[in-house]
Amino acid sequence: MNNSKRAFLKFGVASAAVLAGINALGNVSPHEFNERITRRVFGEKGLARTFSRNEAKEPRANGQVGIEEELTAEDAAAWKLDVDGKLFTLADLKALPAVNMTTELMCVEGWSEIVNWTGTPLSNIAPKNTPEFVHLMTADELYYVGIDRESALHPQTLLAWDMNGSALTSEHGAPLRLVIPLKYGIKNIKRIGKINFSSSRPADYWHERGYDYYSGL
Repeated sequence: MNNSKRAFLKFGVASAAVLAGINALGNVSPHEFNERITRRVFGEKGLARTFSRNEAKEPRANGQVGIEEELTAEDAAAWKLDVDGKLFTLADLKALPAVNMTTELMCVEGWSEIVNWTGTPLSNIAPKNTPEFVHLMTADELYYVGIDRESALHPQTLLAWDMNGSALTSEHGAPLRLVIPLKYGIKNIKRIGKINFSSSRPADYWHERGYDYYSGL
């Protein structure tokens, strides 16, 4: 196991130790324990720490699965977000209530950066009776994440189009990316092309490679 993955699973190991002394939880895995804790935090609307705008810096641009090709101006102009078959242009999304926030983006590799984001809460495009899970994918479906309803409806979970006061660049996920500050960066999918709401837990790129599905901080 590499150092990044070891650091990422550190909380899971600690959780396993706690599990041994909590008979009420029964025989559950560390991942299942993390899931219960994370969903409880999101269910109670716990907020990530916010910072002043002048502390914001540009984060690293790693994590290019699904966005290897440079986004051209023509591509950006033609881009649409498919939400269960309903199409949104960037102008449509910008017409929704917007949020500006400065939060910390944390990577499983061990680095973090304070970043300022502008976007609309994901809850603004969610159906009234939001199903249990949300599946977000790049347009080519090469990268995909699954998040639970509580995470999706959290007030700091944004569909963001600006970073540090400027439009997203191609390497940072233009024209639209997910910002979810109570989860590690692997859940902050870039260049979103499709969003599906589902009653069953969807596939998740890094969970399929051994990482915690909920990826909560």
